[in-house]
Amino acid sequence: MLEISPLNTSPNINDWRIKFESQLDDALKKDYPIRDIIQYRALALDQILIHLWDQAGLSQTSLGLFAVGGYGRQEMLPFSDIDLMILSEEKLTDQQQEQVSRFVSNIWDIKQLKPGFSVRTIQECFDEAVKDITITTSLIEARLITGDITLDKYPRRIALKAWNDKDFYNAKMQEQKKRYAQHNNTESNLEPDIKNAPGGLRDINQIGWIAKRHFRVNRIYDLVHLGFLSEFELHLLEQAEDFYWKIRYHLHRLAKRDENRLLFDYQREIATEFGYTKQENHHPNYPIEQFMHRYYRCAQQVTTLNDILLSYFDEVIISVNHQVNIQPFNENFKLIDNKISVVHHKVFSEKPSAILEIFYYLSIDQNIKQIEAKTLRLLVLAAKGIDQKFRDDATHRQIFMKILRESTHLYRTLSEMKRYGILGQYIPAFGQIIGLMQYDLFHIYTVDQHTLLLLRNLERFKNPQFAKDFPIVSSVYQRLNNPDIVLLAALFHDIAKGRGGDHSELGATDAIEFCKNHGFNEVDTHTIAWLIQNHLLMSLTAQKKDISDPDVIQDFAKKVGDLAHLDYLYTLTVADINATNPNLWNTWRASLMRQLYTETRDALRLGLERPIDYQMKVEDTKFLASEHLVHDFPLAQVEAVWQSLGDDYFLKESADEIAWHTRAILEHTMPDQPLVMLRAQRQAAQDAVQLFIYTHDKPNLFATTVAILDCMNLDVQAAKIITANTSFSLDTYIVLDRFGTLLNDPQRQETVKKALIDALSHLDQYPNLIQRRIPRQLRHFDIENKVNIFRNDILQQTVIEISTLDYPGLLARIGGLFMMQGLDIHSAKIATLGERAEDIFFVTKQDRQPLSEDEANIFTRQLKSALDEASNQVTIQH
Repeated sequence: MLEISPLNTSPNINDWRIKFESQLDDALKKDYPIRDIIQYRALALDQILIHLWDQAGLSQTSLGLFAVGGYGRQEMLPFSDIDLMILSEEKLTDQQQEQVSRFVSNIWDIKQLKPGFSVRTIQECFDEAVKDITITTSLIEARLITGDITLDKYPRRIALKAWNDKDFYNAKMQEQKKRYAQHNNTESNLEPDIKNAPGGLRDINQIGWIAKRHFRVNRIYDLVHLGFLSEFELHLLEQAEDFYWKIRYHLHRLAKRDENRLLFDYQREIATEFGYTKQENHHPNYPIEQFMHRYYRCAQQVTTLNDILLSYFDEVIISVNHQVNIQPFNENFKLIDNKISVVHHKVFSEKPSAILEIFYYLSIDQNIKQIEAKTLRLLVLAAKGIDQKFRDDATHRQIFMKILRESTHLYRTLSEMKRYGILGQYIPAFGQIIGLMQYDLFHIYTVDQHTLLLLRNLERFKNPQFAKDFPIVSSVYQRLNNPDIVLLAALFHDIAKGRGGDHSELGATDAIEFCKNHGFNEVDTHTIAWLIQNHLLMSLTAQKKDISDPDVIQDFAKKVGDLAHLDYLYTLTVADINATNPNLWNTWRASLMRQLYTETRDALRLGLERPIDYQMKVEDTKFLASEHLVHDFPLAQVEAVWQSLGDDYFLKESADEIAWHTRAILEHTMPDQPLVMLRAQRQAAQDAVQLFIYTHDKPNLFATTVAILDCMNLDVQAAKIITANTSFSLDTYIVLDRFGTLLNDPQRQETVKKALIDALSHLDQYPNLIQRRIPRQLRHFDIENKVNIFRNDILQQTVIEISTLDYPGLLARIGGLFMMQGLDIHSAKIATLGERAEDIFFVTKQDRQPLSEDEANIFTRQLKSALDEASNQVTIQH
């Protein structure tokens, strides 16, 4: 048992405080219960305050010193605020005010203590409580530390009198709703606030505030004897509290302040404190992911309990005098004020199929708003009985498939099935991914939440309300032969993450077993498995390959095979990207996916067995482009420009882009000055800008361009460089604007154009790269720098693949390295995936020849060394 020496044995309060803080740290290392440690700190602080109270002469007054907030609950962590209230029956005399001032001043002299004070009469306390729900809340758990004992009864009385049960409940629920909204209404944020986010400590406090105020008890344990909480529910809440308090203790110590956010800065160290260490055959971030997996599961459990218990409180206390409308539904269920309820408490045990039926009715009947709270409590217990026998029952399988096929709001239904334990029990593999996170900035949701959001996106594709956001994919989804196929692929596409091995292959195996058990024929089962195995194929092709190259389209079309598979894969891919990270989906990425889909569709319609007639494609493109130009320019002038460009240009550029380029070149009256043009990227809007540069070809053209674009806060997404026979370079860049103003701000457009023209006119004066601060989150990712260099014999170019941390100015730095090596860049594919950049460059030497094998090996080492040096600089900043 923890013990503390009396305060009067120490000549200095600060020395005494430091000693007991050290004792607490040692106790935590020795695995003392965290509940004892935080209570011990509160009691030690009580001693300090009583000592200072006596020193100030306040023990001889009729005043009372109360702890409120967490301190009132005896929950004190190293840097917690100390919330205090001095209460009196009458206004303070001058002498009392002087004594209180001396008391407060002495507290501030003690290091690390951050007191918050209020000094009120009983009447003032009541008046403030009526106006402010937070003051009323603090009074519920106010604890008398020292002073006039007759004042101890007033805080609770005031809390009861200032607000009635209904108003207090509604106000606290409104507070919770706002608090949830501040944290994106999810427990699954990458850097969660363990105090205030959904499923955090505030959710546990909320149960206590509402219930303890009504039942007039001081401890949440007392709610068990009153029948409000079960022993099982109390155990879960106490386990969660202990877990959160221990995390917060470490957070305070690491941050050296009152910190509640589980930032990347602290996750690795705290995971280690909890015993999560690196294992053989696991990646370096495995301990963090396992620790956060535990956190997210805990948070989801707390959210569920908060939901059930506060709904129960509303039904049995707040709305008890409400005229209840009860309607019969069937032999198992009834409707109570449009909430579905069991007819008796043994329904789930006597008829297990009712566990799934309740969700089926909830998903198809618009009159059913939610599940009644008492029924929810029974349902959560019944879910634990779902076993293999339950899963093997043909009736249960039929009901589950009816939920998937007939639900009018599948996302909500499956979310509730997950929340109350049914989905994870019915599909055990899904239960394993609940709360599972990936330690990166690309996947911002836990795997289970990502999966459900993917299903929500598929739901939206059939809703006219979202057709304007997803015009092409919505029409494709609505004409699918069998939407069940893409729904099942979505449900299983990531279900094997966290097991090791290829999650696509393992997930396909799980899906095949599920499909066999749930009545799918062999053809549909095979298609579902294929989709899961290839669910990344389309996004990787669009992001990493040159989809303007007919050979790339032909190769992708062969892998897809037919239009049906293409339609399924397209809808799954778009839904998947949007459910991974909303920031990833922009009009540029949408246009890439749309282009890949439409061109693959055309290739499949023409037939894969037909070889590509490149010359005919060139002639068709020229004809379409000339139609845009023929009314303004003589055809001979147009052809004179085109003659020097080569067939590759007409294979990879659209007729619209060729016409835009040609018009700009023909109208350019200053051939010695670079031509720079901007417009919205074709088929995209708002955020993607197409930048066209026509200038004399020089070695460091690309490096200078990307350096200037970086200075202008423009992020390059793709680049195509074509050199004409006349030694002019036609460069096209697709850029995203960090500020979003380039397309609608003429002044900024001119600034960008002028900066580029000036720099490209003086290519011998390479611009200084801007050294921008590395974003905080990026500093915590140890990305292995990878460089892969190989020869493309068809293009007679060298391909350089780079994977590295996406720090500010990366592309400009790489361009500078290429310039120093004397490499000309012909095209580039830029992909940013969270904290990782995966870029591909097609280059030659200045004599238009690819690198030799020896040259490639040497440059691989040089480039890897330069990237490692840059990564070390990031680490030093951290």
